[in-house]
Amino acid sequence: MRHQVTTSFDTSKIQSILDELSGQSGALLPILHAVQAEAGYVPSDAIPLIADALNLSRAEVHGVITYYHHFRQQPAGKHVVQICRAEACQSVGSEALAEHAVKHIGCDFHETTKDGSITLEPVYCLGQCACGPAIMINDDVHARVDPAKLDKLLAKARSQA
Repeated sequence: MRHQVTTSFDTSKIQSILDELSGQSGALLPILHAVQAEAGYVPSDAIPLIADALNLSRAEVHGVITYYHHFRQQPAGKHVVQICRAEACQSVGSEALAEHAVKHIGCDFHETTKDGSITLEPVYCLGQCACGPAIMINDDVHARVDPAKLDKLLAKARSQA
């Protein structure tokens, strides 16, 4: 089940980003990255502001946000767990690891646990192809991860609350 977190985001911060970046050629992606870097996700309140600033439809902005897996539409959990789903990691067990993660964490991919502690996301290469399956927890990459190692890493992350 997708955990919904209700937050308000200061639209003046979005406007500041738009003022700085909207004059660039191809500004949409840099703006979306900047908004997500500032807020941790792209708030729905930002979509009409971005669309108006770039003379795009809201649907166009929404389409870009939903096309790229990197962009979030809801705040992430305290810990973001990404499991590589690319072919090299699949060949050494990432699909079984992914199934274990869904059961152990208690949410599916693109979702956050009810307590807001963990968001589970797929990723399609962490540059660890020779030593997969690979995962990343927050900014830390881990290689040769099996279910037991994943459980230990998750316990460590949760204990750092």
